[in-house]
Amino acid sequence: MSEREIACEDLSLAIDDLRREGFRLDVIYPADDPAIAILSRDGETVRVALPAAPPLPESLPAFVPEHLITHAGAVAGQGRAGMLYRDLIPGRLGGRYIASHIMIGQGGPVADWVHYHRVALQMIYVRRGWVRVVYEDQGEPFVMREGDLVLQPPLIRHRVLESSAGLDVVEVSAPALHETFADHELELPNGEQPGRMFGRQHFLRHVAADTPWTPFNGGEAQQTGIVDATGQLAEVRTIRPVMATEMSFASHEGELVFGFVLEGTAELGNHQLGLADAFVIPPGEAWALTGMSRDFHLLHVTTGRLDAGA
Repeated sequence: MSEREIACEDLSLAIDDLRREGFRLDVIYPADDPAIAILSRDGETVRVALPAAPPLPESLPAFVPEHLITHAGAVAGQGRAGMLYRDLIPGRLGGRYIASHIMIGQGGPVADWVHYHRVALQMIYVRRGWVRVVYEDQGEPFVMREGDLVLQPPLIRHRVLESSAGLDVVEVSAPALHETFADHELELPNGEQPGRMFGRQHFLRHVAADTPWTPFNGGEAQQTGIVDATGQLAEVRTIRPVMATEMSFASHEGELVFGFVLEGTAELGNHQLGLADAFVIPPGEAWALTGMSRDFHLLHVTTGRLDAGA
């Protein structure tokens, strides 16, 4: 097998040129701002890279805690498969986590393919619109709507098929820098294997319309079941205040404490939070939301230590 490298200034253009020559895309990364791609044809492999493309970490990067607030309005960059990505955790907590606000402006078929990721954790939450997806061993394609969520366990094959105009999702993954691998052989859907484990996790589909609101911390929450699907690795819920205007949260002894404002406004310390703002709270730090509007809704994500069982 022959291998060669190409340095380029426009990765999308270089990929398109190679595809016209009969090459197929095998690997691309990062998803939010692609800088490296690997393509192949008849035993020949080509690695295409932008200048100063980031190297992949050899292991899970060390967690670096930080207090962050990211306000809406930042310019979104062109990511994989024509999707727009807005970075919600600048600095990536040492490269441990990435959170992205992903948008698709035009509805219809998505230029995606069957693929998978080598990750420790990955979840996708729909904030606006709908998207039709299909997952390995999970039966026929299904539609995710506002408030729905999936846990994508490590290496599960999947594909985004189509979406509404203005689709708007939040994705949280670890590590921050990871590859997207194409699977050219598997066709989806491929049947069902209920309860199949991928690594130490199993696929989870949370449907908001089927989930009751239950008391939580002075307000209410829709729990997602991710804590069980990940073996206690992560917990995800949607929170609303009901009648309260303030909610206090005890310190978290794991790693990530991440919030994304789905609706309404609130205050976090001296900072005003509005629609599509995000924040990260360091472990060991108690925090509170005050002045919450009646329509306030928050996506709340926490994780334990990702390397605890390593």
